[in-house]
Amino acid sequence: LQEEQEDQSSGINAEYGGDSAGNVRLPGIMMLGYVAAHSENLAMAVIVSKGVVQLAIALQEEQEDHIQAAAAWALGQAGRHTPEHAKAVAQANVLPTLLQCYLRAGSSEDLQTKAKKALKNILQKCVHLPALEPLLHDAPPNILKHVVAQFSKVLPHDAKARRLFVTSGGLKKVQEIKAEPGSALMEYINIINGCYPEEIVRYYSPGYSERLLERIDNHMPIMTN
Repeated sequence: LQEEQEDQSSGINAEYGGDSAGNVRLPGIMMLGYVAAHSENLAMAVIVSKGVVQLAIALQEEQEDHIQAAAAWALGQAGRHTPEHAKAVAQANVLPTLLQCYLRAGSSEDLQTKAKKALKNILQKCVHLPALEPLLHDAPPNILKHVVAQFSKVLPHDAKARRLFVTSGGLKKVQEIKAEPGSALMEYINIINGCYPEEIVRYYSPGYSERLLERIDNHMPIMTN
């Protein structure tokens, strides 16, 4: 299987021509997307051939929305198959760029749609938490739901990840999210909070330090003779 992927990847690399730019780049981007969409093995061949790196560069560097939209679509196709595929795509640091394309006021409707779809495709498979954490701070609610969902899948089964989630500020950020009672997002938050002792969750909840200070102000010292 590995030899087959290497053979496929060498062909893909030769086809792409990653040094091009602008509209000349578009056929190569579309080709990578169609190949990656076809099967898990072909998507992995795109990854092995550094095709995802080239797509990430196109997404970052291209000025034309239609080319960025094609790159976003292709990245979504490469990352949607398995957690391994999603991790490889996320490690190319494309998630913040896709989010930027989706949120940018000047983006075309097509670019916003394809960036949003690519984010959803990758996020629903990605369990590589370091790549997801920046999105906790920047994503709007409709994307944040998918990010928090992935944390709720991983944290109950990974003690090291639970500790890192606290020290990185992730648990604090989750307490600041305003979720509708009964919503899927609220359910994911409850699962995450259930991974920690109640006093830890309380400590990182908004306003907790102020409440502690109030208790200090209101506390009467015990006088000893």
